[in-house]
Amino acid sequence: METQTYFMPYPTVDKCESIGRDNDTVVADLDGTLLRGRSSFPYFALVAFEAGGIFRLLFLLLVSPLAGFLYYFISESVGIQVLVFASFTGLKISDIDSVAKAVLVKFYSEDLHPESWRVFSSCGRRCVLTANPTIMVEPFLKDYLGADVVVGTEIGVWRGRATGFVKKPGVLVGEKKAAALKEVFGEWSPEIGIGDRMTDFPFMKLCQESYIVPKKPAMEAVTRDKLPKPIIFHDGRLVQKPTPLLVLLIILWFPIGFLLACLRVAAGSLLPARFVYHGFRALGVRVTIKGTTPPPVQKSTGQSGVLFVCSHRTLLDPIFLYTALGRPIATVTYSVSRLSEILSPIKTVRLTRDRNADAAMIKKLLGEGDLVICPEGTTCREPFLLRFSALFAELTDEIVPVAMVNKMSMFHGTTARGWKGMDPFYFFMNPRPAYEVTFLDKLPSELTCGGGGRSSHDVANYIQRLIAACLSYECTSFTRKDKYRALAGNDGTVVKKSKA
Repeated sequence: METQTYFMPYPTVDKCESIGRDNDTVVADLDGTLLRGRSSFPYFALVAFEAGGIFRLLFLLLVSPLAGFLYYFISESVGIQVLVFASFTGLKISDIDSVAKAVLVKFYSEDLHPESWRVFSSCGRRCVLTANPTIMVEPFLKDYLGADVVVGTEIGVWRGRATGFVKKPGVLVGEKKAAALKEVFGEWSPEIGIGDRMTDFPFMKLCQESYIVPKKPAMEAVTRDKLPKPIIFHDGRLVQKPTPLLVLLIILWFPIGFLLACLRVAAGSLLPARFVYHGFRALGVRVTIKGTTPPPVQKSTGQSGVLFVCSHRTLLDPIFLYTALGRPIATVTYSVSRLSEILSPIKTVRLTRDRNADAAMIKKLLGEGDLVICPEGTTCREPFLLRFSALFAELTDEIVPVAMVNKMSMFHGTTARGWKGMDPFYFFMNPRPAYEVTFLDKLPSELTCGGGGRSSHDVANYIQRLIAACLSYECTSFTRKDKYRALAGNDGTVVKKSKA
């Protein structure tokens, strides 16, 4: 919840010297201090929606006025307890922890206070005292900000689920923060204390130097290039930080958006290829086509099909390439749901991850016509390209790189933790989703494996750099396994069920 403005007896944080602090210890609050935003509602809303669903989000929105009233007129502690109860009760602890690691870190990192971070990052030892539940904030503070100690509110657990109540000593505010500081440091006083409200004063008094972070709405957050650790992989469905107004709009739009998504999916699945572009346009889906589309293969001449090599944003990449071409095309897939395969208007063939079998399958499909492949193996939301698998370069010299970009304002159309069958629906639930398909020039023969004698890895890396330059993205060596280990705690491998 947002705090009120009070007379501040301490100097502002911009007056704090940050040079030569390597041996010093800093103790800081989170909301309004390390983060610019002073309201914790958006982060509780993210947990409610990502771990509990739309009805849990609605429940949180309905009780938030009560939480605000209690916060301002009774106590900060009681208001936060209401938010904890509405967001957490009954949820699996493993789901909350997963949301904290895969979703919250992205939103926290976009709100990092530049002056507080300047001081916090300059110190050799870093401690955070916060009223937020420890399970929500610890992954971000320790893994991304390098905090050595995180002390927050501990939530009650019963049989692996959150009870909705908090453990003793309760919500960490006021004197409880001071007690927590003494428990961590004993009688020794940390060099720097940073807070933003009166309830931070008790622990700040125990520090040798104390500074206040004033409320400055216009202050810009730490920019992406200056973040202590780049956010390459993140999960969750919501695109924007869910303020109360945005939460209301999401809840009101959800049933309308789902019906609209069904119409858009039906248009892509049922309309003839040459009409899909116009069908999408009529339903509010923008498709921008750049570059020159290659002509269709003349099967009578025995010509091999063109292999379209795409950057991977969502599982709809092949569908929008098909829309841009206006003609049938096949694609190879791995971990898509059966529902997505049924709804797909183009031929989909599952890869096995067996190199020889997959190579034979791709060659067979190219013999039948054009084929699209996404060699990253999985999607990435941020402006990065993952490592390209090199297998495709060994199988044909007829290669056309394609740069794919999409735009979503409300929901992400990908997931690493949830059911992938909902991915196309969530993408099409955006009010005005958009895709931009850019056809680059066909790869010259001298730059291929067959015509130019290049290695498959050289060809794959060259195409990765080519697409990255077109999109102004950054190339990485991260793989599918890196993404799924970061977001889902596994390597993304689909285990085949053994026959009884």
